[in-house]
Amino acid sequence: QVQLVESGGTLVQPGDSLRLSCASSGEPLDDYTIGWFRQAPGKEREFVAFITSGGKTMYVDSVKGRFTISRDNADNTVYLQMNNLKAEDTAVYYCNVWSTNWSSYKNWGQGTQVTVSS
Repeated sequence: QVQLVESGGTLVQPGDSLRLSCASSGEPLDDYTIGWFRQAPGKEREFVAFITSGGKTMYVDSVKGRFTISRDNADNTVYLQMNNLKAEDTAVYYCNVWSTNWSSYKNWGQGTQVTVSS
């Protein structure tokens, strides 16, 4: 099973930018569709974006035009560039292999906390 580690979260102000990283500790990510997800306090985990092995992307409507997912297979890393951050983007962000039944996954990493506050 692919083991992924998220990093890059921190406290930022509204309007700021931040880039999150999702790195594989071993197995190459080349053949996987990788997704970013987030969970805000008191809410269920939600899908944010995914990128296929071929580079096709999909985003939840609330982040379209602000977030960009990308991958660097040479570095075995998937990134989430987040621009014009809003308070409602505050959440713990997770990455995982994406599939249509991601919501039933039991194995998640530690995630990385993003807090958007003035």
